[in-house]
Amino acid sequence: MEILEQRLNGVLLLKPRVFEDPRGYFYESFNADTLKKLGIQDIFIQDNQSFSNANVVRGLHFQAPPYAQAKLVRVINGAVIDVVVDIRKGSPTYGEHYAVRLDAQNKLMLYVPKGFAHGFTTLEDNTLFLYKCTEYYNKQSEGGLLWNDSELGIDWGTANPILSEKDKVNPSIGIFNSPFHY
Repeated sequence: MEILEQRLNGVLLLKPRVFEDPRGYFYESFNADTLKKLGIQDIFIQDNQSFSNANVVRGLHFQAPPYAQAKLVRVINGAVIDVVVDIRKGSPTYGEHYAVRLDAQNKLMLYVPKGFAHGFTTLEDNTLFLYKCTEYYNKQSEGGLLWNDSELGIDWGTANPILSEKDKVNPSIGIFNSPFHY
């Protein structure tokens, strides 16, 4: 596995080593020792999976301390535009975002440290998204940012997104009081 890009002080785009032949392919999608060698010291304790059709936007979500989560995300089937926003008060990149295409063909993974809001939009029907987390889900600590906040300027790649009721009413970053400190 190798780091292709490092963005926003800790967000890493990872490329696994894929072995392909006429039968198909094989790759190691998770190896704690390999991640440690790349500087990722987190211990992942929960896996989550979502299934969505095209034009679904999920996010921007986070969990506040002490239940903050780092994540390792990837797409098993389909394609997404994956987005992270730095929400760490005092960070030189506070309020900046990074977006990248993750899909079943490129097999890229994104490491998202604690202190970032995360979301994605599905580009294809039958998209299967997997993410490893470093903390268990805690409903009382969940939070979010408004997905289409003009201050963030995120291009989600869809004109007519399908959203949850919760994601429609998250606050904009201008009135957001971040629980994270840089």
